[in-house]
Amino acid sequence: MSLNLSDDRAVIIVPRKRRNVELFLVLFAAAIGLAAYTIVSYNVTGEIPTVLPWVAGIWVGMPVVVHAVIRWRLPYADPVLLPCAVFLNGLGLAMIHRIDLINSPPTHGATQQLLWTGIGVVLVIAVIVVIRDHRPLQRFTYTLGLAGLVLLLLPLIPGLGVEIGGARIWIRAFGLSFQPAEVAKVLLAIAFASYMVEKRDVLALAGPRFLGIDLPRARDLGPILCVWLLSLAILVLQNDLGTSLLFFGLFVMMLYVATERPGWAVLGTLMFAAGAAFGYLNFGHVRVRVGAWLHPFTNYDEYGQIISAQFGFAWGGLLGRGLGEGRPGLTPLARSDFISAAIGEELGITGLFAVIMVYALIVERGLRTALACREAFGKLLSAGLAFAFALQVFAIIGGVTRLLPLTGLTTPFMSQGGSSMIANWVVIGLLLLISHQVRKPIATTVDLEASPAGRDTRSASAETTELIRRPA
Repeated sequence: MSLNLSDDRAVIIVPRKRRNVELFLVLFAAAIGLAAYTIVSYNVTGEIPTVLPWVAGIWVGMPVVVHAVIRWRLPYADPVLLPCAVFLNGLGLAMIHRIDLINSPPTHGATQQLLWTGIGVVLVIAVIVVIRDHRPLQRFTYTLGLAGLVLLLLPLIPGLGVEIGGARIWIRAFGLSFQPAEVAKVLLAIAFASYMVEKRDVLALAGPRFLGIDLPRARDLGPILCVWLLSLAILVLQNDLGTSLLFFGLFVMMLYVATERPGWAVLGTLMFAAGAAFGYLNFGHVRVRVGAWLHPFTNYDEYGQIISAQFGFAWGGLLGRGLGEGRPGLTPLARSDFISAAIGEELGITGLFAVIMVYALIVERGLRTALACREAFGKLLSAGLAFAFALQVFAIIGGVTRLLPLTGLTTPFMSQGGSSMIANWVVIGLLLLISHQVRKPIATTVDLEASPAGRDTRSASAETTELIRRPA
């Protein structure tokens, strides 16, 4: 920080951009993913893969290009978000490659996932270059909200939606399967943030008081009732417990952040409990998941997935069997829903905790951006995206480890699947946009004579000084 007093105005500049720090962390994260890929190949096949130079060039090149675009367009963006995403994405690719090698001949799931990663990288670059500033998105409240609802309901269209694993959450077109709820998550987060900025004063009005908590007014319950009914419809019509939980939890949390009224959180918790009880009493797939959570070892035929995951954790122990040395293929869906079980088996509980901490770091940076944000829309959007990310990770890893009933959500950046990969890279792009607006310097003008500090600095001057403040 420097102070220039050569003329009648003083300029205090400039916050550190930390782009070099980001570049170092990106290269380090990419190296970890590349090393994991190489170790897996060597331990399983006994040789270094011949395509390693091509893989290294592609894998290191993609995040470096994103970093260059951030350096060009968003120089004050958070320097930690991109490296965390690269680390998780790379480790997920290595584990999918590990599971590919179980088959004879090997399958090509990792290659497909790398292609989806490339599409995600292209989209995050598009977000940075085309949108650049998140604030104009506030004008599209109802357009984005309607688009999100349409995406949620697409799997119900006959001939387009398909049922996989008992849940009707996929659409299939041109030979490709896609989970539209992942994209809807982003669109609805933007729509919710914009709506709550517009209606915040009304929603914050206090209603009846119960046990020291001001509950919302009855006339203001329409939005939360609509979202609650929508979440129940997802549960009933699509057999999708995870998406139902994610969208209702996201809406309630953003209501609480927007209004600062604990009554919304209390009401949302009660409504969630009522919906959960309704689902348990009326739908067999919900009872199966609760049974697998409470008594998994009573029925191997029905609860085999969760039992295999627990055996994998037990065999991996604290430090794991080593990359390529476990048997993750014994766990069904190890490359998608249960990829955290594969990581726990080969890297141990310690490795899984490290992965969880990287997820927590992404959430922390999103919430930190929300706290520092000076305008309501960016604050709500950053908090909403961070909370949705946290809830998704908590629900899926909690389900695999039996902390919670299994919900069937994807593990961000790691589970195989294009829709999840694309959506989560877009989330990172939006968080980068908001953090750039938060961290970049703001010029303000103060009167030196009106400030005691200013009088001490220039006691005889009535001029002003321009301060470019460094964000906290």
